Amino acid sequence: MPTRILPAVGDADAVRSITTLLSQLPDAEPVAPVVDSTQLIDTLARLAAESVDELPEVVVVHERIGPVPALELIREVALRFPAVGVILVTSDASPGLFQAAMDYGARGLVALPLGYEELASRVQAVAQWSVGVRRHLGAGGDVFTGVGGTVVTVSGAKGGTGATLTAIQLALAAQASGRSTALVDMDLQTGDIASYLDVQFRRSVVDLAAINDISPRVLADAVFRHDTGLALLLAPAEGERGEDVTDRAARQIVSALRSRYEVVVIDTGAQLGGAGAAAVEMADRALLVTTPDVVAVRGAKRAVRMWDRLQIRKAEETTVVVNRHSRITEIQPPLIQRITGTAVAATAIPANFKELQSVVDAGRIHELENKSSVKQALWGLAAELGLVKAPDTAQKAHRFRGGDRGSVSFRRRREG
Repeated sequence: MPTRILPAVGDADAVRSITTLLSQLPDAEPVAPVVDSTQLIDTLARLAAESVDELPEVVVVHERIGPVPALELIREVALRFPAVGVILVTSDASPGLFQAAMDYGARGLVALPLGYEELASRVQAVAQWSVGVRRHLGAGGDVFTGVGGTVVTVSGAKGGTGATLTAIQLALAAQASGRSTALVDMDLQTGDIASYLDVQFRRSVVDLAAINDISPRVLADAVFRHDTGLALLLAPAEGERGEDVTDRAARQIVSALRSRYEVVVIDTGAQLGGAGAAAVEMADRALLVTTPDVVAVRGAKRAVRMWDRLQIRKAEETTVVVNRHSRITEIQPPLIQRITGTAVAATAIPANFKELQSVVDAGRIHELENKSSVKQALWGLAAELGLVKAPDTAQKAHRFRGGDRGSVSFRRRREG
């Protein structure tokens, strides 16, 4: 059986060199190379969605791949696609880098300039390892094999636009539909999720920042299990400790959460630091919450342009959510879409703070009534984003008998 090899190389000259050499290896089947980290993850996710057997046995990652650094990319591939063996191609073959590459999940390292014998030996060994892992998976081994959970980031165009409320209700909707859901407070200095949900906690996201290998047990120790079933990973009580969460740590944390939960909702706040930027870059969906006023919309436009300049996220890959929407305001969603150059969610959140005031003041936002127009809109947004699992027939019958009035009205809107 031929060994499928996927090169991930950004440099055109290196692509030609690596693909030429790979094509000469016995029983090798090089596939079309990918040019950056985003394309690599998207390609592997698409193949894994079909079957683990569709994945290449070997991925060759060049040291100058971008925008995600090579070692961080290797860690994400190892966490999300454990049946794929990764080889790092680098000009630095020092013992220190070799150890770091192994710690991040690589199965081999090949030094530049490439030599046929060394490359052939590494590819053969890694391919054999990959085949062995797949044989184990086929026998029913308890190893995560999916493409990973859906990661959604929620950012504010400026402070006070409702990003935290949006993130909480999206997570609650996903959890209530039967999906295992983690809610992460990546607003590291001023995060309020704990206050909104009336939570007293000891551990936070900072406790994971210095850990190189986040095992399921380590992750479980850092997560707070809320009464609603949500897994909460909270911002530190001391805001200055947020500086310990680097972009590298954030990538590792998001990857670990993605491998354990079906849905991961991350509140990044309005001030985007390195950790929040890494989360937005890794997200499947990046939401930017704004209100329909001039200052907030200008803030949204400024954020979108900054994300594009820093190569965090393109405008067309960002979805703006309009909060506190009213038909009488001059600024409507189509105008916001033209100004920001982004997609705008079809579901707008109505302006009705009276519904929220009592539960916000009590720190019990999860007890917002089902009949609330704000809750219905936010749960409708969760469905629009694909975060809500469709109920089975028995659940539908129960709800239409009056078991969940909020869900009934929400479903009628979708089906109508």
